[in-house]
Amino acid sequence: MEEIGLHVAALSAEPLLPAAIESKEDLYTKFKSLERHLEFLDIQEGYIKDEMKNLKRELIRAKEEVKRIQSVPLVIGQFLEMVDANYGIVGSTAGSNYYVRILSTLDRERLKPNSSVALHRHSHAVVDVLPPESDSSIQMMQMSERPDVSYSDIGGMDVQKQEVREAVELPLTHFDLYKQIGFVQKYLGEGPRMVRDVFRLAKENSPAIVFIDEVDAIATKRFDAQTGADREVQRILLELLNQMDGFDQATNVKVIMATNRADTLDPALLRPGRLDRKIEFPLPDRRQKRLIYQACTANMNLGDEVDLEDYVNRPEKISSADIASICQEAGLQAVRKNRYVVLPKDFDKGYKNAIKRADKTFDFYH
Repeated sequence: MEEIGLHVAALSAEPLLPAAIESKEDLYTKFKSLERHLEFLDIQEGYIKDEMKNLKRELIRAKEEVKRIQSVPLVIGQFLEMVDANYGIVGSTAGSNYYVRILSTLDRERLKPNSSVALHRHSHAVVDVLPPESDSSIQMMQMSERPDVSYSDIGGMDVQKQEVREAVELPLTHFDLYKQIGFVQKYLGEGPRMVRDVFRLAKENSPAIVFIDEVDAIATKRFDAQTGADREVQRILLELLNQMDGFDQATNVKVIMATNRADTLDPALLRPGRLDRKIEFPLPDRRQKRLIYQACTANMNLGDEVDLEDYVNRPEKISSADIASICQEAGLQAVRKNRYVVLPKDFDKGYKNAIKRADKTFDFYH
């Protein structure tokens, strides 16, 4: 082998032990260490199980305490502001504001400004967040049934009915057409809780119509108010204006306001962007009277002697409501006489009652 340049060492006669093999003493020491560690883990497991049992009992007691707190009569309030994770400012129905504690189990994401909350009767602590549907003053504004009155049931007022169709009905039924033309605009802003909840309810049930009757009661021209009642009316008007500024017209919700005193309304309410279409319903002319009489008496059992043209041609200026009152009064006169047919004298009595002046004494039923 040396001739080819390789050198082979001579083999020893004694066998060699592997260097990685540990002695028996080292293995025993390692075994004891692992055994002690296992015993320590067993002790830790027992301690954790006992702690879990204690925590479960504490959780059950805490849930029972929360149920007990929520089961007593609670006070309805309004959440105003979050101070920190555990405290906030609320307003009670009495009008006072309180710095109170918030129940730790409440979801903080549900605590929005102006949301309705349940307060503890003694400490006023916030114990629950009420759903928006809990406000009965808002829910009662929603109509449970859709009215079945059609335009054909209303006599006369053809021009006004067409304007109502264009301003209210067509944007709801043909919204895409109005959007493509470019009639839809969006305004930014935020209104107070009461008005905002009304519009929120309308948006949730869109397409919908918000109808405010006798709006002059809360929307008269602003002036230097001296009494608390006048200032309150002006605050309501400001809240309404703010909410209408923040109203998104693209939500298929229309606002209708009715009044007999348009001259007393605040100019800020009448400006474009809030009330874009003003429709006047004047006193009916002769043709309108005829149509209104026909609509009001369509389901009445009239005698052959009743001539509606006689009442249509009378010169007194009467409104559509007066005509409806005449027909209703004529029917009541027939009922009082135990008759199933309305006679001309019934209409004469109803007509006289309708055209009486305000300074005359009303005829009451006895």
